[in-house]
Amino acid sequence: MKSWITRAPLDPAAVLAEVGAAADGAALLFLGIVRDHNDGAAVRGIRYEAYVPMAEAVLREITEEAAARLGTDRLAVVHRTGELEVGEASVAIAVSSPHRAEAFDACRYVIEEIKRRLPVWKQERYADGRSGWVEGVRPPVAGAATPGPRSHDRAGPPDRSAGSHEAVRNGARGAAGAP
Repeated sequence: MKSWITRAPLDPAAVLAEVGAAADGAALLFLGIVRDHNDGAAVRGIRYEAYVPMAEAVLREITEEAAARLGTDRLAVVHRTGELEVGEASVAIAVSSPHRAEAFDACRYVIEEIKRRLPVWKQERYADGRSGWVEGVRPPVAGAATPGPRSHDRAGPPDRSAGSHEAVRNGARGAAGAP
């Protein structure tokens, strides 16, 4: 089992090579690709930002949860940060298992949890020259009438400069210059 955040272009074959065993009858690779449109606007690229230690911890939790559900450790998950152009992969998920149903279930679980929980911020660059941060998904908070605020739900990445509320709350003391 492996999960990581990278600024480098994703190599699908290398991610798929992280999984597999002689007992597996299924190997699945999912790629999330930057598309050329969103909500009726032409998109020419995306910038992903993350505080890597926090994002890798959450990605590891998601991967471990999927492995427990699948009953195997043959998962590899990677999310890219930085500037990406249309057609480039932003996320890759590889899963292998004895049967296809488990591989599909694990892959679906991972991508849905990434979309719901991973603290990675996405800024779209539009063909008309504008750019905008994409609103995050707000998961429900148990016992609350409305979802509570989370640092990665607002537009743009949090302020993690030394001494900021976000830096102290997230344990990122002295993380000036991150991401």
